[in-house]
Amino acid sequence: MRWSYILLLPLLLFLYPGLPGDETPPKAPPLPQSALDVRLPLIDGSVRWAIIGDNGTGEGPELDVANEMQRYWTKVKFDFVTMDGDNIYGGHSPKDFEMKFEQPYKPLLDEDVKFYASLGNHDDAQIEINYKPYSMGGNRYYTFSKKDVEFFVLDSTYMTPKQLSWLDDALKGSTAKWKIAYFHHPLYTCGKYHGPDIDLRNQLMPLFTKYGVNAVWYGHEHVYERLKPQQGIYFFLEGESGQLRYHNIRRSCDLDAARLDTDRSFMLVEIAGDQMFFQTISRAGATVDSGQLDLQPKKP
Repeated sequence: MRWSYILLLPLLLFLYPGLPGDETPPKAPPLPQSALDVRLPLIDGSVRWAIIGDNGTGEGPELDVANEMQRYWTKVKFDFVTMDGDNIYGGHSPKDFEMKFEQPYKPLLDEDVKFYASLGNHDDAQIEINYKPYSMGGNRYYTFSKKDVEFFVLDSTYMTPKQLSWLDDALKGSTAKWKIAYFHHPLYTCGKYHGPDIDLRNQLMPLFTKYGVNAVWYGHEHVYERLKPQQGIYFFLEGESGQLRYHNIRRSCDLDAARLDTDRSFMLVEIAGDQMFFQTISRAGATVDSGQLDLQPKKP
């Protein structure tokens, strides 16, 4: 019986390439350009962007995601991309940046799409904060605004008292209708490899709830999750734009409203007035999640 199983194993792997442990499931054929499934309303004057996380491998799946981003850009025309950290894996030489960032996203960079990076645990902060295409301006944490949306970009690897004080002041002084934070380590997740960072959650959630942060993105677990709102805040995990941990989501966990742990993905988001529209797309161009979320009422 044992030898029969060994002889059958190659056939099983061929017929069922998604067996546990296979980190590179086969890519489905991409949708033709005419069949791109854009779920965003594309309202005039809206704020539109793409989201990637844990992307910087320089390998085929990252290129697949980048190619799909470019294909969807032709219809969506998003203005910028936010990055949930682990932007560059391995070495950080100029050749690494070329292979793992500049070449994959060249079509978008050529269209003047701007990238705004946050730092992950695999990133070299001193190099990356000064890498001009990441728009960090020499800072480990920073803010930027797009119309009535303000983004708070954090360094969750080193959440120092100084950074928390800065965040308190930045949120307190913000007059933006939408406040969005993003960083690398998850506050809530059903991912089983790392799990949630409870200490970080205890540090950030009091500020997020006090000052009315509307939505939060992070990565680190190499999966996609749209989590059920926590204390009134929308949470997303986009950590599989290059890396993937196959079957890494605990099925018994009830925090998720949607999930994907069998292929790579990226997100598109559009904010118009009091609505936020989102769409999560696989590297083959298929929609795996989408929806509309309303601006939460301000606390008295």
